[in-house]
Amino acid sequence: MDTDEKIICDYLRGMRRQFVSAREICRRADTKKRWQQDPRWAIRLLTIMVDKKLIETDSLGHYRIKQQEKKRNKRERWVAPQIAKILKESGKQFENVVEIEDEEGMLE
Repeated sequence: MDTDEKIICDYLRGMRRQFVSAREICRRADTKKRWQQDPRWAIRLLTIMVDKKLIETDSLGHYRIKQQEKKRNKRERWVAPQIAKILKESGKQFENVVEIEDEEGMLE
């Protein structure tokens, strides 16, 4: 991430979950002097950042920092093969258990 992308990300982090127009980002993310020199300085960077999945856009073309995906309710846990065997023998149902194939015959 280069300096300009970092400037944009820092500005969007301050806006939290709110979508912001490209014009507003160009105007407020950096200095007033930068806005006066080139009022559209961030527009090209915004499309690049969307392609890199650093930021996201809505249907109106406004941008915000990429939101983290919610964690799934079901969690998968790794269980040692010996413990998995004991759990199976208990007769209870256990979901989301990752099984490992016994290639060397060490489980028996």
